[in-house]
Amino acid sequence: MFLFKAIVLAVVEGLTEFLPISSTGHLILAESVLSLSDKKCFNDAYIVLIQLPAILAVVVYFWNRLWPFTRDTEQRRLRFSLWFKVCVAFVPAAIAGLLFDDYIESKLLSELPVAIALVFGGIAFIVLERLPLSHRFAHAEDIGWRTALGIGALQCLALFPGVSRSGASILGAMILGASRPAAAEFSFFLAIPTMAGAWALTVLKSGLTFTVTEWTALAVGSVVSFVVAYAVIAFLMRFVQQHRFTVFGYYRIILGGLVLVAQLMG
Repeated sequence: MFLFKAIVLAVVEGLTEFLPISSTGHLILAESVLSLSDKKCFNDAYIVLIQLPAILAVVVYFWNRLWPFTRDTEQRRLRFSLWFKVCVAFVPAAIAGLLFDDYIESKLLSELPVAIALVFGGIAFIVLERLPLSHRFAHAEDIGWRTALGIGALQCLALFPGVSRSGASILGAMILGASRPAAAEFSFFLAIPTMAGAWALTVLKSGLTFTVTEWTALAVGSVVSFVVAYAVIAFLMRFVQQHRFTVFGYYRIILGGLVLVAQLMG
C-alpha cells in the first residue's frame, strides 16, 4: 500500500504540475485523504522531491529550444538571452521563498487555505479570459527582461498553496502582453529554476535521511512523475493553440467549493 500511495501521488504531481490548477494544492488534498506514511517529514519531502522529474520532463521536451551551445550564432544568442530572462524572473520567488518558506510550511499547508486559493484563482482565470488583452509577445523568446521580472513577481503569489505556480506565471505573462502559447512556454521554462530551487531547499532541510523503502518509493514515484508530466506538457502545448484557460477556472472553482463544503460540514 505504501508504494501504491506513492505512485498515486506521483500521478497527481505529474498531472497537475504544469496545468494551472495547483500541484501543491492537489497533493495536499490527496495526501490528506491518502496519507503516504506516518512520518510527516517524509510526506512533505516526497511532495517536493518528485517535482524534480517534472523539471527534467520540461528540459527533455524543450531541449531544442533550451540548449544554448549550438553552432548557430544567432540561435546561441537567443537561447542565452532566454535563459537570462528566465533567471531574472526566478529572482523574486527565490527571495520570497527563502523569507517565507517556514511560515508557509507551518501555517498554510492545509485544506482550507488551498480551497480558498483554488476558488479565487479560478475566478481570476475566467475574468482574465474575458478581458481584451493585447498580445505583444508571440513567443517566449520575445518577452523582454523587464516583463520577465514582472512575471516573476506575480509568480510569488504561488507561494500561497493552491494558487498554482503555472497559473500565476501564465496569468502574469498574459496580463503583461504575452500570447497564450508564449505565456505557457515561459511558465514551463521558469519552472526549471523555480522547482529546482524548491527541491534544493527541501534537500537541505530534510537531509535525505530516508529508509530503503522510502528511497524505493521516491525512485518509482520519480519515474511515474516524469512520464505523466511529459505527457501533460505535450497536451497543454497543443491545447493552448486553440483553447482558452476558462475550463481550468471552472474546475478550480468546483474543486475548491467542494473542499470548502467538506470543511464546513466536517
